[in-house]
Amino acid sequence: MEFRKDRDSMGEILVPREALYGPQTERSKINFAIGSEQMPKNLIRAYALIKQAAAEANMALGLLPKEKAELIIDAAEEIIEGKHNKEFPLKVWQTGSGTQTNMNLNEVIANIANKKMGKQLGANSPIHPNDHVNMSQSTNDSFPTAMHVAAVIEINHHLLPSLDNLTKTFAKKSFEFRDIVKMGRTHLQDATPLTLGQEIGGYASQLSACKTWIISGLSGLYELALGGTAVGTGLNCPRGYDKLVASIIAKKTDLAFVTSPDKFSALASHDACAQMSGSLNTLAAACMKIANDIRLMASGPRGGLYEIFIAENEPGSSIMPGKVNPTQCEALTMVAAQVMGNHVAITIACSQGHFELNVYKPVIIKNLLNSIEILSDAMHSFDIHCAQTIKPNHHRLDELKNRSLMLVTALTPFIGYDQAAKIAKEAHEQHKTLKEVVLEHHLMSEAEFDERCDPKKMLSPL
Repeated sequence: MEFRKDRDSMGEILVPREALYGPQTERSKINFAIGSEQMPKNLIRAYALIKQAAAEANMALGLLPKEKAELIIDAAEEIIEGKHNKEFPLKVWQTGSGTQTNMNLNEVIANIANKKMGKQLGANSPIHPNDHVNMSQSTNDSFPTAMHVAAVIEINHHLLPSLDNLTKTFAKKSFEFRDIVKMGRTHLQDATPLTLGQEIGGYASQLSACKTWIISGLSGLYELALGGTAVGTGLNCPRGYDKLVASIIAKKTDLAFVTSPDKFSALASHDACAQMSGSLNTLAAACMKIANDIRLMASGPRGGLYEIFIAENEPGSSIMPGKVNPTQCEALTMVAAQVMGNHVAITIACSQGHFELNVYKPVIIKNLLNSIEILSDAMHSFDIHCAQTIKPNHHRLDELKNRSLMLVTALTPFIGYDQAAKIAKEAHEQHKTLKEVVLEHHLMSEAEFDERCDPKKMLSPL
């Protein structure tokens, strides 16, 4: 590989000759060769959008000449379009403020712009990475702004649509199965009956509640730190810049971004990220419960519950011919486990704001964006390849419903709790039906039993 000599405030360093990044990026590559996880590309795109907005605001405020602003805006647009992804090689595990990633953006944007003007890479003229691309900014306010913008975009454009679609699927199935009566279960033991529609409708309600909490959590993420610069005071930032740049970002994204009312808090804490992660953690818990219920109901076909059929998507075993597994349920529950783990990391990282700056920003946004991405993808996959395919196994549902000993609960108002308990135990021990035992003890007539022990009459209050 051929190299060029680039210079920054620490002196000269060799940089790959054709690289659009510069010396500070190269230093980070050398100093933080930790793991394989690079800064998420959706964070990079959000950061490039922020650089555009900053250039527009600085131009509007008379700080940046129009021709230079336009060069920055055009260069950043190429990054947003994904044309230079390989120019962002930095690892998540770097400085806790994300300074190297900010400078990575600044260097690449400057070099793209200068190259268009016929200048050599690393010339830093006419566009300088710090003086122009980073104008009115610090990493300390631009990185958390990029965190919020990236998270909000991904939530609105990917997570919420996936969540909505899965919720709609369960609502549709709930209506479709509204008249299918089945055995209920509590403590994994037989319980009084309900409909398959009522059971699945509960899943739709769970997911709807999760959406409410996620939308509520967005309010904190819409607040942007830009304008706080280094410690929240706004040093080197013109008056009105914070509101102007936030309005530009809002217009570019068509999302409700505003400037943070307290820049000190915006830099020193990431409570909005912690809150959103908590909402995602709750969604993960809901997905875990729902997926586990479905794979248990589909278990079998001979040794399980086998109350529902789900799609048979691929062979399930390399040794057992004909075996098919509930793989979509397994994938969703694994994702849920990872999101719960991400939330632990985010919670710890968000608690570590020391004085004027939280220096765990990269690990916070890496895990937050990962949770958003894998939940979005997993819910979409689960919806298409599992939830939409659910069909009732009518024969098995009727068999289990009619064998349930907890139908005796409906007799309690007529024969008392103690007598009903004796009937259930005797039926279980002697392998008899409830009706057989009730009639043997002359507790009521067959017609009375059929009237009072009808599962369809146990689906709502008396």
